[in-house]
Amino acid sequence: MQICLIKFQMSANTFGTIFKVTTFGESHGPMVGVVIDGCPSDIYFDHALLLLELQKRRPGQSFLTTERNETDTPQVVSGIYENKTTGAPITILIKNEDKKSDDYLIYKDVFRPSHADFTYWKKYGNYDYRGGGRASARETTARVAAGAVAKMLLKPYDIGFFTYTSQIGEIKTELDYHQLDLLKIEDNAVRCPDESCSEKMIQQILKAKEKGDSLGGIVTCVIKNCPAGLGEPVFDKIEADLAKAMLSINATKGFEIGLGFKAAAMKGSEYNDSFGFDNKTGIYQKENKSGGTLGGISSGADIYFNVAFKPVSTIELNKKFMTKLGKEVEIKVKKGRHDPCVVPRAVPVVEAMAAIVLADHLLRHNATNVKKQ
Repeated sequence: MQICLIKFQMSANTFGTIFKVTTFGESHGPMVGVVIDGCPSDIYFDHALLLLELQKRRPGQSFLTTERNETDTPQVVSGIYENKTTGAPITILIKNEDKKSDDYLIYKDVFRPSHADFTYWKKYGNYDYRGGGRASARETTARVAAGAVAKMLLKPYDIGFFTYTSQIGEIKTELDYHQLDLLKIEDNAVRCPDESCSEKMIQQILKAKEKGDSLGGIVTCVIKNCPAGLGEPVFDKIEADLAKAMLSINATKGFEIGLGFKAAAMKGSEYNDSFGFDNKTGIYQKENKSGGTLGGISSGADIYFNVAFKPVSTIELNKKFMTKLGKEVEIKVKKGRHDPCVVPRAVPVVEAMAAIVLADHLLRHNATNVKKQ
């Protein structure tokens, strides 16, 4: 009898409908990269913006991040000619220059607590223990590169993204984004524009780092000047695609838009958002409790949402691990190179995914609303 062995391929590496983003590469491979298909031609390719966005995410940028020091210098190898997009797929490569794979040899035959080792093994029959392989946050480098291209596409529409840390551990800002100076996001290492708690956040991260522990937190994203009408009203609601985009980021465990879970405790008379009229802007939502969407379609009001990140799984306090044979073993964990809190470096990743979603929906909206000349 002939036995057919079915092997599982790693699919679903592409996000988007028209503006399609495909990422590739592993944490300790030679490089990570992205192919962006569906980007219109004749858009100015802003290399300075691409570099800036990647620098916001790169490891080794401050005393709060991993000591892995990657320059994250992008190499654009297709889709650009004379600083303009050609309409062809855009390919961006980023080399892995500071990987230390030997540091992970102690984890070769065990499953690390809260890592993807076990689930990758169950699904694919193997897993890359060197920094997590494809499950590593290193993959988000490619997302940030794609997000920069999405911002280039959105620039003529004057859509603004303001993304910041609103909570780390138990320390959180109690101020609404309207009360914050969003131009001060980059003024401190945690990317929190609330000066009254940013230093407390920094100290809390340093304490966790000293103990070999880690912390989680929340990233808040505000999108201004998003035109009304983006989003499809059933399965591809604008908030549904934002939720999928955010929950596809490593270490995310929650998403809420507008008042989110607070709305569950409110009466309709408290939650319902009345309209106003202005001669300059036209009809608008007075309070925007829904976070800039109605019926899955952007309303023209600010889109604002929160993304929750769990504590980093790699900590020095782990001692007991499980082997593939189901035996518990004790390993003396070495001091590693990991973020004690991923939230500050997750800020540009959240913003990149938001830009990708808006770029995709803008192109979809334009494609289905062609007016006769």
